[in-house]
Amino acid sequence: QVQLVESGGGLAQAGGSLRLSCAPSGRTFSMYVMGWFRQAPGKEREFVAYISRSGGSTYYTDSVKGRFTISREKAKNTVYLQMNSLKPEDTAVYFCAAAVEITTMSKPEAYDYWGQGTQVTVSS
Repeated sequence: QVQLVESGGGLAQAGGSLRLSCAPSGRTFSMYVMGWFRQAPGKEREFVAYISRSGGSTYYTDSVKGRFTISREKAKNTVYLQMNSLKPEDTAVYFCAAAVEITTMSKPEAYDYWGQGTQVTVSS
């Protein structure tokens, strides 16, 4: 069983930056591929970013490419989502997710474990 704890959400102005962190419990952090998703009020949960076990492969949804960066730091057992040039449409609850094996990285049902979510609000 893996428990994921997100942190780093909050309020930012348009054009500003936030960094989200996700700290999985346990000693098997390197076993999991990791993803970030977000869910705005009244909308479905959507894929934001993915990172492979080694960190060598990353993927992003088109709307965040060039603005968001996903990374993982093995020594700190943490996955990050650096969010720059924030826009009001980035406002959502952000979730990190983990999976041992992944089929379709952009589908929420492909992930085994989820954090509780952290609110990101971007004002115009």
